[in-house]
Amino acid sequence: MTHDTALLDDFRRRTEEQDLGVYGVHVHREGHDPLEHRFRADDRVHVWSGSKTFTAVAIGIARGAGLLDLDDPVLDHFADHRGRVGAGVDQVTIRHLLQMTSGSPVTWFELPADAPHDVAATFLSADLVTRPGERFDYSNASTYLLGRVVERVSGEDLRDYLVPRLFDPLGIANPQWLRCPLGFSEGAKGLHLTTSELARLGRLLLQRGTWEGVSLVPADFVDAMHTDVVSTAHFSTDPESAGGYGYQVWTSTPDGAWRADGRYGQFSIVLPRQRAVVTVTAHNERNANDILRAVWDGLLPALSAPAA
Repeated sequence: MTHDTALLDDFRRRTEEQDLGVYGVHVHREGHDPLEHRFRADDRVHVWSGSKTFTAVAIGIARGAGLLDLDDPVLDHFADHRGRVGAGVDQVTIRHLLQMTSGSPVTWFELPADAPHDVAATFLSADLVTRPGERFDYSNASTYLLGRVVERVSGEDLRDYLVPRLFDPLGIANPQWLRCPLGFSEGAKGLHLTTSELARLGRLLLQRGTWEGVSLVPADFVDAMHTDVVSTAHFSTDPESAGGYGYQVWTSTPDGAWRADGRYGQFSIVLPRQRAVVTVTAHNERNANDILRAVWDGLLPALSAPAA
């Protein structure tokens, strides 16, 4: 692996001066060797909501296999729950779950002692508080339910479904994904990866779902992940969280940029204009979006500069 201090020095300096808590940064540029700098060992870490993007990719793979459609009512895959559903839940589609616009009050952010034993049943039985598609509300439960849909249509748990279809082709061996009390992958969180393993997801997305010449995820689904976007302007005053939400990914402020995004600063940022991906793992409890701003100010100019 090549280390290019001229490219990474400014980001490294900003990271240290601002005490951003970065564990490591990995840069993929088409036509170049990967670059990586470590601030600590490259152990597998919890990527938190970076897990969500993997769950969305599983939905894309299942759609490509003809197992589901994005506009399927979620209840089509939970027929055994039809007798005990909340008002309006019959209108919630897979697309609403992907965009977190279901209108459900069930978000599954409770401490473990207070969390529902069966998140799916709790979600499906709760009356909606807004019409599906009307408003973005960040929700772990939406993503968890997507994972349960994958299990319903494939007969395999989310992680197990992705092992031969995504993780193995990407060279991510035996990934650990925490499970709920019922034994299903958490979907919204719980996946543990190294920085370079998370970077492979970003590279796959940059390449519109193709890896080493093989299509793993349909290109039209990857395109829709960051173009079929709902407003998040009401959600945050931080421009990095107010620019819109696609299929379990966030729109970023630089032109065309979008990202997988996990708590404390787990980012895989797709930069189509630069034909690059910047991936960071970190532990920043103040404002993890400051890491994004360090990328924009300290690294993006170098990636955007013409080749010497």
